[in-house]
Amino acid sequence: MKIAVVGTGYVGLVSGAGLADLGVEVVCVDVDEDKVRRLERGEIPFYEPGLDELVARNVKAGRLTFSCKLAEAVAGREVVLLAVGTPPADDGSADLSALLGAARDVAAAVTRPCVLVTKSTVPVGTADRVREMVAGAPHAIHVASNPEFLKEGDAVNDFLKPERIVIGTDDAFARGVLERLYQPMMLRELRILHMDTRSAELTKYAANAMLATRISFMNELAALCEKVGATIDDVRRGIASDSRIGKAFLYAGVGYGGSCFPKDVAALLVTARQHGVVLGIADATQAANQRQRGALLAKLLAHFKGELAGRTVAVWGLAFKPRTDDIRDAPALPLIEGLLAAGAKVRAYDRAAIANARARFGDKVHFTDDEYAAVDGASALCLLTEWAELRMPDWDEIKRRMGSAPVVFDGRNIYSPAALRDKGFTYVGIGR
Repeated sequence: MKIAVVGTGYVGLVSGAGLADLGVEVVCVDVDEDKVRRLERGEIPFYEPGLDELVARNVKAGRLTFSCKLAEAVAGREVVLLAVGTPPADDGSADLSALLGAARDVAAAVTRPCVLVTKSTVPVGTADRVREMVAGAPHAIHVASNPEFLKEGDAVNDFLKPERIVIGTDDAFARGVLERLYQPMMLRELRILHMDTRSAELTKYAANAMLATRISFMNELAALCEKVGATIDDVRRGIASDSRIGKAFLYAGVGYGGSCFPKDVAALLVTARQHGVVLGIADATQAANQRQRGALLAKLLAHFKGELAGRTVAVWGLAFKPRTDDIRDAPALPLIEGLLAAGAKVRAYDRAAIANARARFGDKVHFTDDEYAAVDGASALCLLTEWAELRMPDWDEIKRRMGSAPVVFDGRNIYSPAALRDKGFTYVGIGR
């Protein structure tokens, strides 16, 4: 089978390389010529474990190529995946201009009947708009929705070993082609879920909103724990042991971020408002997360009695979670902005996201590629991203480097409060 993937971001590049690894001939298209040239040299434009090896292997085998020329890439292809960005507009709705433009260009370039698949996260009804747009194509274009469920930091494994594959289409031809495309992943167990396009589009938003809701619920419980003297870790274990609830996404912290949860919850709320529906739980989830993003700064201000000016604060972790360099809506950003506004000096470490953070903050923040150097002279250490090397640091070395009366603000609740207090630190967690 020969396919084209339009867009080489997280979804497009992982999907293209993953399908090529299954023996499919794939060409990935992008309008950014420099990005395409870098990919041809084996340079991955973002940090995603295992992706460089996956790309290199399939480029070497001749199954994966890259191009800036959409018309040439689409010609003769049986399937075209649309994986372009759908960033949030000012009102929270998804900006579909790039996706609809790509669909229009594909329609003008096809040289045979094909299946046009939306992989990007899009509002309900987008497939209908795409179908109308390509109706005048010189060859039949069968439209389908095939949302992705990839976790940044584990996207390669998620794609090659999916929990489920959602195919949204009422078109028997498109259904058959996509079943054949994904059949190698389903050899032991059929995990394809068939539905109409609107249900498939809504499934993606609903999944992310549900996970975001669990996070916000636990963060609100953590705030209550602090007021009543309970411990969020014990509460979490108590409810997670219920098989009807489970343990996933029940960890209190500094709020969710990244490229999916914030924009998808916002876009879902916009869709609901457009149809006169009140999504009170999703709305509360968004509001709770906004409050939680300021929780660590509030704890810092309370501890230092509002006097942060001139103090050095170390920030461990800039990406919104480990195993990615993505800082979109990362909890570290509002913390750093608040610290700088209060007159504090910030020293920051992250394994992968320093370049992205430097592009945002410039020389306002001192960045270091050594986690211990980040704490030199610091009055406080704030953990925002639980990279593996930060889980069991040398606390004696940290105490030696920090100022007097060192305090640790554990935004991910991964450290032992008792152990740190025994070492002479003041410990502040979330709901502990």
